[in-house]
Amino acid sequence: MKRIYTLMLLLMGVSTIVMAQNTRYVDEVFTDVDVTTDIQYGANITIITVPETGMPSLDTLVVDVYTPSGDAATDRPLVMLFHTGNFLPQLVNGSVHGNKNDGYLVNLAQKLARRGYVVAMPYYRLGWNPIALEQDERTETLINAAYRGVQDSRAAARFFRRSIAEQGNPFGIDGEKFIAWGVGTGGYIALATTTLDAYEDVLLPKFTKEDENGMPIPMVIQELNGDPDGLMNAILNVPFHDGYDSDYQMCVNMGGAMGDISWLDESDPPIVSFHVPTDPFAPYNTDVLIVPTTGDFVVEVSGSYDVQSKANDLGVNAVFADGIFNDVYTEAANANNDGLEGLMPFPRPSWPTDPNDPTVLTPLEASPWEFWDEALWSNEPFGQLGLNGMGGPCEGVPIELCNWHLISLGSNPDMSLDKANVYQDSIMGYFGPRACLALNLADCAWVYTSAGDEYISNEISIAPNPVQDQFTISTEDLEISSVGIFDVTGQSLYQQNNVQSNSIQINRGEWRSGFYFARIQINDRFITKKFILE
Repeated sequence: MKRIYTLMLLLMGVSTIVMAQNTRYVDEVFTDVDVTTDIQYGANITIITVPETGMPSLDTLVVDVYTPSGDAATDRPLVMLFHTGNFLPQLVNGSVHGNKNDGYLVNLAQKLARRGYVVAMPYYRLGWNPIALEQDERTETLINAAYRGVQDSRAAARFFRRSIAEQGNPFGIDGEKFIAWGVGTGGYIALATTTLDAYEDVLLPKFTKEDENGMPIPMVIQELNGDPDGLMNAILNVPFHDGYDSDYQMCVNMGGAMGDISWLDESDPPIVSFHVPTDPFAPYNTDVLIVPTTGDFVVEVSGSYDVQSKANDLGVNAVFADGIFNDVYTEAANANNDGLEGLMPFPRPSWPTDPNDPTVLTPLEASPWEFWDEALWSNEPFGQLGLNGMGGPCEGVPIELCNWHLISLGSNPDMSLDKANVYQDSIMGYFGPRACLALNLADCAWVYTSAGDEYISNEISIAPNPVQDQFTISTEDLEISSVGIFDVTGQSLYQQNNVQSNSIQINRGEWRSGFYFARIQINDRFITKKFILE
């Protein structure tokens, strides 16, 4: 069934959702977004050139900034949005994604900017060796890549705080409200950025190797790589923006994992995670990471479930307990997250992978929030670059049978823009109220203090329920402004504005049996109630 992806299928137990109209940081209150591209935030040493030149080189670090058009606010939260890509260039990483221009990521940035956030999407340094024969070498090169990602993310934070202090705050941001938000590989960066407190945190047995004499040596060497903030002069690190804070006040992880669960402690900021529990690459619990480029094991990491479990145990997410969440997204998350605040699992179906036995089902999906340009990538032969720069497996095969679009469907079989938007909108819906709490955003204080609005909901009835033919939405003494009817896919089926009455009768028509939602406007409030068609 094509539309099985919809999150609304998780919401059958929801009876009431209370929302305000056009609330900054929760709703899209702006129409247009301004984008400034390739702003340099620093320069540092990259190893990505080693395979070609035999030596590292200085890499220019740039960031794109998204802001809501026409917004005069100067105290806006900053979302630092890190892209995925396995710390390798696009296509070389085995994916059509892997840079700050990824279409689905731009879509996400625009959704955030239209809600009033400033969004910064940085390019960070790439490079490691996923095709190394020995797991120790794969682990060593990957942990160093992640370490450089943390240095770059913290340097970017310092760059923006420096812009506030020295350049008159050109981006209109609040230096005390920074969010590290990562997707896929970017999720590893976001989680490490907000939890890796000191160099000693990477001196763990799994990040240690033996020298030729059998003596243990760390895989990350401070004299070579510098400190986690990137403020120490080292062979592979150039410090910049010294004197400014590197910290973030909130973390959002979409499909990433933490390099080691020991990094998380009571001093860390609140964390929100979105994850497919059956993700074949990034584990949901604690397990060995498998990188899509080769399918080889790399290192044990802790996924969203274990991260959020410890965050709850430590009280890191205690701020969310102050919330009165009467929203559909919280209900959807709570149906699947075992009570772990800040965790929104996205259950996805398994798919038939054996052409000879359609009953054999395999979990394939990691990122249902992604989409790509089908027309573009259908004309790009898969593997043309390859990990070794040579021709790929499409040599001699008609492009219509072997292209990047078809290969990409292997991990997202029902990819579409509509599907991606459903998941991204659900991510926005779950994140928004929690950001209001974590960052103490006055604009959306109603989100977590609106229990009194339950009175309005209790005044509204739908009868009969279940419905056979006609039904009436009514209140005792409140005037209804508008009514909208939606099915469980989120599709609008009916809209009546200017009702200006305390009741409205609606004919079922050709609507199928099942669950539906009525969105009723009372003054400036929107109340959503569930009903059933028999």
